[in-house]
Amino acid sequence: MLILIFSLTFFLMIGIPIAFSLGLSTAVYFLFFNIELLQVIPQILFAGMDSYTLIALPLFILMGQLMNESNITSRLIDYCLIFVGKVRGGLGLVNVTSSMLFGGISGSSVSDTASIGSILIPEMKKRGYPEEFAAGLTVASSTMGMIIPPSIPIVLYAVTAQESVGRLFLGGLFPGILVGILQLLITLFLSKKNKYPRENNSISLKIILEMTIKNSYILFMPIFVVGSVILGIATATESAALGVFYALFIGFFVIKSLTLNKVYNALRSSSLTSAKIMIIIAFSKIFIWVLAFERVPDELAEAIQSLGLQQNSMLFLFVFIILIAGTFIDVSPAILLFTPVFLPSIISLGISPILFGVILVIGLAVGACTPPVGNCLNVCSIITGISIGKIFKGAAPFLLANVLTLLLVIIFPEIVMWLPTIIMN
Repeated sequence: MLILIFSLTFFLMIGIPIAFSLGLSTAVYFLFFNIELLQVIPQILFAGMDSYTLIALPLFILMGQLMNESNITSRLIDYCLIFVGKVRGGLGLVNVTSSMLFGGISGSSVSDTASIGSILIPEMKKRGYPEEFAAGLTVASSTMGMIIPPSIPIVLYAVTAQESVGRLFLGGLFPGILVGILQLLITLFLSKKNKYPRENNSISLKIILEMTIKNSYILFMPIFVVGSVILGIATATESAALGVFYALFIGFFVIKSLTLNKVYNALRSSSLTSAKIMIIIAFSKIFIWVLAFERVPDELAEAIQSLGLQQNSMLFLFVFIILIAGTFIDVSPAILLFTPVFLPSIISLGISPILFGVILVIGLAVGACTPPVGNCLNVCSIITGISIGKIFKGAAPFLLANVLTLLLVIIFPEIVMWLPTIIMN
């Protein structure tokens, strides 16, 4: 077992991508201990990707890309701007609320960072906001895309844990909104403290109603996609397919900004992203198979039970592990690795897999904004030219919202469990 862990660490340290590091470390294990089992590798590779529910992943990614190509980001920003009025730090508040809405459409933090960041960061700098504040807020607020449904990481966890996608969507809704509210409060505090600019927009009920009606087709998107799953009208896969058709309809016939070339770009980008995730899934399945073969999850569960820790204490321990590991491992492979290893222990302690899934995603969302691996940091650095260290410094105060939400969810699990229990029981 040690050679499996050491070889994986070695391959990661020399810069080999996580997917191939997982595959190579299992190959080393088979060569040294069970060479006769090498023949099962192709079977496990294909079996790992042979899942109907997994089809939802590339479809959700394509849906988000199509909405990106339809230029809905600027429309969401304009819509959020009408609620700002003369509040100090108005564009910062727009940044958070736009991410909250966009996250519910794209299901991707990286898409959120790229789309909203490319528009709002230059505008905030132009109006006198420090660049590290603008970039840091954009990166931190994008984490809501991982939590608020439809969420690609939550779908991935649901497939890995064999849990209900609908229940997990509902479980992530309140925590995602809570992260947004806390980030809004932090933005207000810092804006008042540092005397950031006010906006000249005034709020009127007439303008709010007009803009809401004008953008209703965009705002309806997450309700349409998530609601069809929750109400049992469609499976997660069918819902994702409906979301793709909805995005095409809006882009071609409502906004009328979508072209065949943009559709091609969306297909190309989503195909590349989906392929990366599927490769990680395939190789992680081999790694997980070896862990199961060595009875690692069962032994870990027994060891944890022997500690005699209470549920909350154990969840705090898991959160600590997730926060540390999330700085070194990307979100998708982390979900694929942590879920089968920790889930037996979680279930043995009487903790809901739904609760653990939401905690896992919230914790890994912090890692997505933390050096050295953080994808959102890297994307933001590319589109702005600001160093990763500077962006993280600006993001740190807002990531406290994620950490505080984690603590509240552990102490008050009803934040996660109330809605799934009420609606889907």
